[in-house]
Amino acid sequence: MKQQWVYGIGAAVLGTPVLVGIALSPVWSQTEPLIESETPLEEAVPAYSIRVTSALDGDPVADEQLTLREALKLANGTLPLDALSPAEQALVEPLTDGAGSEISFELPEGETTIELVDLLPEVVVPNLVIDGTTQAGYDAEAMIDPRFPPAPVVTLTVAPGQEVARGLSIAADGVVVRGLSIYGFRTTDRATQTTPPSDIFISALAPPVDASPLTPPLPMFRLSRQDTVPQGVVVEQNWLGLPPSDEFPEVPSAFGVTVFNSTDAVIRNNRIEHHDGSAIISGFQANGLQISENAIVGNGLAGMPDAIRLEGTIAGSAITDNLICGNDGSGIYLFKPEGASQITGNTIQYNGRRFFRSAVYVMGSDHQINDNFIGFQPGPGVVVAAHPDSDRNLIRQNRFAQLDGLSIDLVTQGNAGVQDFQRGDGPNPPRNSHNRRQETGNGAINAPRFDSYRFTGTGDTVTVTGRADPGSEVDLYLVVEDDRPYGPLAEVITTVSAGDDGRFSADLEVPPGSHLSAIASDPSYGTSEPAPVAAVLDADGSLPVLPPPAVEIPSCAPPEPPEIVVDPEPEPLVLEVPRNIHFALDRSDISAESAEILDQIAEVMLEFPFLTLELHGHTDPRASAAYNLALSERRANAARNYLIAQGVPPERMQIVPFGLTQRLSDESSRLAYARDRRVEFVFTDLRGVDIIFVDQEDDLQLE
Repeated sequence: MKQQWVYGIGAAVLGTPVLVGIALSPVWSQTEPLIESETPLEEAVPAYSIRVTSALDGDPVADEQLTLREALKLANGTLPLDALSPAEQALVEPLTDGAGSEISFELPEGETTIELVDLLPEVVVPNLVIDGTTQAGYDAEAMIDPRFPPAPVVTLTVAPGQEVARGLSIAADGVVVRGLSIYGFRTTDRATQTTPPSDIFISALAPPVDASPLTPPLPMFRLSRQDTVPQGVVVEQNWLGLPPSDEFPEVPSAFGVTVFNSTDAVIRNNRIEHHDGSAIISGFQANGLQISENAIVGNGLAGMPDAIRLEGTIAGSAITDNLICGNDGSGIYLFKPEGASQITGNTIQYNGRRFFRSAVYVMGSDHQINDNFIGFQPGPGVVVAAHPDSDRNLIRQNRFAQLDGLSIDLVTQGNAGVQDFQRGDGPNPPRNSHNRRQETGNGAINAPRFDSYRFTGTGDTVTVTGRADPGSEVDLYLVVEDDRPYGPLAEVITTVSAGDDGRFSADLEVPPGSHLSAIASDPSYGTSEPAPVAAVLDADGSLPVLPPPAVEIPSCAPPEPPEIVVDPEPEPLVLEVPRNIHFALDRSDISAESAEILDQIAEVMLEFPFLTLELHGHTDPRASAAYNLALSERRANAARNYLIAQGVPPERMQIVPFGLTQRLSDESSRLAYARDRRVEFVFTDLRGVDIIFVDQEDDLQLE
């Protein structure tokens, strides 16, 4: 017998799947046989062009129309063609030998939402194309950004009152899923070890939804196919996690795409938003996975917070040219992977809305993280773990901005707290022992050290000298945020090599008043942390003040002309808007009174797109500190989700839970406790002007 693998995922809380952890473990799994006719699974299945004309779901019925469920069974070879009615057979055309089946859509206008009552059949026939772009009304010319595909017309979701774990399950080579809206797929109240619910699930004959270490063995006919790993599956031009109306879904999906056991899968040009967990997550095997040109926005709302989380074997994988924005944890999180990934050309910004992690967190060796923009993160830019061994990770030619931490942070094993593990541990001291090669990320390669932190230039030319590890390549960067010793690396100026003695020198064309930093890279160890910032003085020894960089308005949406022009010297903005809402005892749901207040806040946020918002969650002092911290987070999250549903972009809001630590008074009355149970809204105007807030108590909820 051979082993299957499933995830271990945190249990549900109060009926909502809060997916707090994940791990792989071998199990024996069992499903119902897929074969519904006498056709053996290994026997060739005829290829058809199949038109889906009905949005209904349920068991196959010989009637006048074809459903998606019937089309999948027909493509799989488990529903014989002669079992269809003559009208249905007219919607099916045989294709030539060697071709894969095609499923197109001709749904009636206004009836393009398919509401599932149960799991659809797994796709077990190779080269099937499920193409939502064939539906009348799909506008292929509506794409305004390569990472934002046009709105789909055909929707795949869950029937009201039902629970369906997966939208599409794929277990065959060369399958293509294109141009669909898929959302609402989740489970509740599951055990802590179970396979993940997802919009799209890719695996070699997936284990059942509730597979666990206690699940009995597979039937023998399925065991014979465990080495048949689907290759070359393509998921493209879909909207995953949101309906075609572009509204926040009433029931969010758990995960977007789960690459559970597959090779050379391609996930490109999809819009993936609003999932409780990660947008894309891998499992046992995802070798050759290609994730490109997707808009991955606002995921991790109630569970696994990281936008892209890869684990298992990921050799040859690549994450390129994606917009990864406004997600609740890291933009990319590589957890104990086997094999290396290339992370190139991505815009990774405004993540960490709920968990203050690094924008990119990597475990393992030989990853290449190059030519990305990484910014606006309440944490470092790129963190390299110390355990397991994480070496030879090259992090070059990236641009960083607005970070709460280093641009590159190499963790040491001595710093093993949760924050160190997820956010980095700050600047490392110079390597003073060979043992530190083994206990620090990237072999503890030293950051460059400038000979001085004030270099005097001549005109717009300055010579910068220093030391780095012998033989390393030193990238010199311009730093425009110069108010900290380790400002973010904004722009690469030049690259020079350190000699055998470790010395380097560079002649730079930069104006006086510029600030500089540097990183060193050695193929044997990887890329270093940045050097402390050095300033370029004028010839007379003065340090001119350069004009500040232009203010950038946060957005996870594609650009829309005309661009918003920000007045450099605005008048102070006075907002007659409430700054808080209140909650009932031990509750985190939004009352009708609080909803009216949130509507006012949403109106202001939408009217003034340069505003950002922190949501501070609070509780009264009863119950433990840990319980109240979690409750305050749920309250802030509920308020944020309400605002997202009103159209406020997720990247402009950040959750900060305080628990019971910031009471409004020391009193123990019912009124005092009601005032404590609140979420406060802290506005920030990116133009730097002050805002006046208005406290309110109209929605107080006494016990």
